[in-house]
Amino acid sequence: MVVDIHTHNTLTQAQTIDTVGIHPWHALGGDISVVEKGIATADAVGEIGLDFACNVPHVEQERIFRAQLILAEQHQKPVVLHCVRAFEEVMRILRNFHLPAAIFHGFIGSTEQAQHAVKQGYYLSFGERTFRSPKTIEAMRSTPLSHLFVESDESTTPIEDIYARIAELRGVDIAILTEATQANFDKIFR
Repeated sequence: MVVDIHTHNTLTQAQTIDTVGIHPWHALGGDISVVEKGIATADAVGEIGLDFACNVPHVEQERIFRAQLILAEQHQKPVVLHCVRAFEEVMRILRNFHLPAAIFHGFIGSTEQAQHAVKQGYYLSFGERTFRSPKTIEAMRSTPLSHLFVESDESTTPIEDIYARIAELRGVDIAILTEATQANFDKIFR
């Protein structure tokens, strides 16, 4: 079985996680009590973060992001991050928290950003959108397997096909990629 660290496919056979969180698109008027009520049974807090490409005021996004990070830290839950055009700001905010793990879902940043995140101990998850950008492909190739996840997100492409494409682009056997993501999953969630 393969790990799909972030999916909207409820029928998947892959190993997944249950999350609770307020997406930055819904930060305005977001009710933190929803996270408070669900955090005990969730595997992680997510999908949370900052999205500076949407029209939700940055101050509201940051307020709800910080409130959820506080809860994640208190309950020692990993976080699954949504980060669009806000990488430096997310990294600056994360420095103030001691979390078991942080996973940048759908990472589409540069190699330099990937290396910076990994240096801080964070994980990067790659999916179908990775294949649209040579810059992101290089970031994926530079990410150590010890800090890498694979995801389907909203894609209808089977997760196994995404694994195959990432393994091919990295020049590794798919079994090695699968074993690495399983080890990362076990380290964080077991």
